[in-house]
Amino acid sequence: MSTRTNALDAVVFGVDVQSGDVRGDAPSYALVVYDGDEDGLERDVVSHRKLRRLIADIEPAIVATDNMYELAADKDQLIHFLGSLPAGTKLVQVTGDERPESLSRVAKRHGVPYGKEPMKEAEAAARLAAHSVGYEVSAFTDTTEVKVSRGRSTGKGGWSADRYTRRIHGSVKRRAREVESALEDAGLDFEREVREAYGGFANAVFTVDARPQDIPVSNERSGDVRVEIERERRDGIEFRPLAKRRDHVVVGVDPGTTTAVAIVGLQGEVLDVWSSRTNTMADVIEWIVERGRPVIVAADVTPMPETVEKIRRSFNAAGWTPQRDLPVDEKQHRTADEPYDDDHQRDAMAAALYAVDAHEDQFERIARKLPAGIDRGEVTARVVADGETVETVLEDLTEDEESDEEEREHQPRELTAEERRIRDLERQVERLEGHVETLEGRIEDRDDQIEDLEAELAVTRREERRQIRKEREVSRLERKADRLESERDEAREEVDALEEKVERMKTLWKLDHSNFADVSEKKAGLVPVKVIEKFTKGAIRAAEEAYGIAPGDVVYVRDASGAGRSTAELLASFEPRVVLKNGNLSEIADAILFDREIPVGPGDDVAMQEVDELAVARESDVEAVIEDWHDRALERKRDQKAEMVDQLISEHRAGDNEV
Repeated sequence: MSTRTNALDAVVFGVDVQSGDVRGDAPSYALVVYDGDEDGLERDVVSHRKLRRLIADIEPAIVATDNMYELAADKDQLIHFLGSLPAGTKLVQVTGDERPESLSRVAKRHGVPYGKEPMKEAEAAARLAAHSVGYEVSAFTDTTEVKVSRGRSTGKGGWSADRYTRRIHGSVKRRAREVESALEDAGLDFEREVREAYGGFANAVFTVDARPQDIPVSNERSGDVRVEIERERRDGIEFRPLAKRRDHVVVGVDPGTTTAVAIVGLQGEVLDVWSSRTNTMADVIEWIVERGRPVIVAADVTPMPETVEKIRRSFNAAGWTPQRDLPVDEKQHRTADEPYDDDHQRDAMAAALYAVDAHEDQFERIARKLPAGIDRGEVTARVVADGETVETVLEDLTEDEESDEEEREHQPRELTAEERRIRDLERQVERLEGHVETLEGRIEDRDDQIEDLEAELAVTRREERRQIRKEREVSRLERKADRLESERDEAREEVDALEEKVERMKTLWKLDHSNFADVSEKKAGLVPVKVIEKFTKGAIRAAEEAYGIAPGDVVYVRDASGAGRSTAELLASFEPRVVLKNGNLSEIADAILFDREIPVGPGDDVAMQEVDELAVARESDVEAVIEDWHDRALERKRDQKAEMVDQLISEHRAGDNEV
């Protein structure tokens, strides 16, 4: 047997049915634990549940069997079984792929001890798998999905729940970035898909082009975050050989400071050639192993150099040397049609080609004797290297199929009542556990769905609250804008009114006084007149607000009738220079103005020119009215004094008469 492959230098489980059937009664299995130590083989008989528990606890590199359907009743159960294996564990069918051979034939071919007892078959399966014999059974691709999601529910709404949700989503985002950084540091190709949520990520899914054991991230659930790793399923079951198929070849070796090796097929085709100054013999042997199984190892000189002899013995191959050292010209002629880099490669190639030439007739005789379906390389190797005859090899390979491939049926012994009860309870437990797993999976899916919906609802509610606040703010700003626009319009109207008033005043002072013949070009001798529409408090106040009434102003009342005491006192409080009027004043108003020594005169006595509420008059006319009032005031005072004297005389006379 060949040396064990380094990749499989680990614990291997060999498994075979001991009793029962996975499709019916609860089976028991013969289990052999093989780690390369011939004295350390462990053997046991275990139930299906215990076998799966041991696989989960020990995590062997390989679980080897001669028939994968001894571990699962159908394809769906087989896929479930494959999915439950640890990341670094392979299921290997040592008898082949879709069309397996009998275990006895495979064991004999590879020189592995074999017996028909279940424990012997389990041991043979373990040894074969440990030596890279068989096919890995796979239902999954080399693509793995790493999902980072919430580890707990975000809960219901509210301000504290919002902070809680933001914290959880922030934790998911941080863990997702850590996973992404780890994948990048490991140099793995991956794609990332993220679903963002309030405060961070609801989840992040990484599709990685690697197997779970090659990914620097593991399943975990801690606090706010959960990391799940799941391989991508295939559409069906795939078989992959543990070792590449290596054809039988002839090897030429040219040893020395520079060692050269040539690989030639049994029909004389050059497959590969290589040379090196630094590689060791172990490197040379490894290079040959990767390219084929040597039937003949040849040298171009005789006797065979010691280095070439060691290589030959390591493969248990036949040796070939020429009767005399091959001349350079012959080697050049034999390799003329083949490319090479140096003379050492040429010599190794020539040795291999001459070895094929020497065995050409033997190879042809072997080929003629072989029936269809027989591996020519296997027969040639046994005839040339082991010295067997073709007939012996064929007889060995084509021995009675019925006895060689008969299927061993395991007849279970009669179970005791207690064992039957245990079997029934184990079946019930397995069914219940399977049902519990299904229900837990559904509950977990629904919890995830509820969490997603609650998160979406919380986001929607936040958006609605934000929208309501926005609409309220918009309404408030619209009301404020309307109010400011109204104030602006009022201010504009007030400004327009004031501007109009200014314009009227400008117009007033720019009037053309050509009708006043005695007015000079500088408009001298004119006095402004403040116009009051009626002799009422409201009209007085309106005039005062419109253009102001100051002491010394000339006031013109268009309608002086109907004024009372308070109205007269209000007008007198402004201390006008003179009050021009139309109409008759009431006696009380006239008396109050007279007592306050405010001149009052008819407006018709003054020539005025009006523009809206304002007017101008001749200073001379105003002075004339004032002088006339003073004259009348003196006469009125004299009359009052005369009346007072007459009244005193009358009162005095009346007093004397009484005496």
